[in-house]
Amino acid sequence: MKNLVEKVVDVPTLEKLKVAQPSTHTLRILLLYGALREQSYSRRVVEESAQLLERFGAETKIFNPKGLPLVDDEGADANHPKVKELLDLVQWSEGQVWCSPERHGAMSGVMKTQIDWIPLSMGAVRPTHGKTLAVMQVEGGSQSFNTVNQLRVLGRWMRMLVIPNQSSVARAYTEFDEEGRIKDSSFYERIVDVLEELVKFTLLTRDNKDYLVSRYSERKAAAEKEELHSETLKGM
Repeated sequence: MKNLVEKVVDVPTLEKLKVAQPSTHTLRILLLYGALREQSYSRRVVEESAQLLERFGAETKIFNPKGLPLVDDEGADANHPKVKELLDLVQWSEGQVWCSPERHGAMSGVMKTQIDWIPLSMGAVRPTHGKTLAVMQVEGGSQSFNTVNQLRVLGRWMRMLVIPNQSSVARAYTEFDEEGRIKDSSFYERIVDVLEELVKFTLLTRDNKDYLVSRYSERKAAAEKEELHSETLKGM
């Protein structure tokens, strides 16, 4: 293996995955939804999900996207109050739920705008790396998986641990009662399945998320940078 830089190779073992002092604080889950209407179905799913997550022992926070500027708005930056609120919540979270309506076979612009504001890194902090993610969608017609598939791509791109299960609520306008609560159905059961799985995966990974997403290529680049820095100091 002549191309392998042995000093930065990591051979995974069960011992390295053991956590000496597991976290004992309440699990922290952030929920995002992809519509501005107060009674949107994606918002209703998220609100129901928050209650379920709290029943499973998690602390939840829901971000309201109303007032969040587009990423390319003139003058819009990380100091905008809504952007700062979103970024603070992302850093606070240990796991996330993304739920978007399907518009023209894709996630909504509101959903994509929220994700676009989340950077891969903030100085030395990587706000999404190694955090768990559950994806959901609602649609007005027959069941589709276009949006959850797109959300999975984005989650993986942001180096999140996207859980295997997902939820897609078809003909959402028929799935809620007069109080805005989800009716008892197979769609509701799937949402419970997804959130139960999210809690399990988050508890399993939150204390070693940095190790789980550590990459050989990045360790190699860091070692080369450190070596170059040392050589520069020697030459001074």
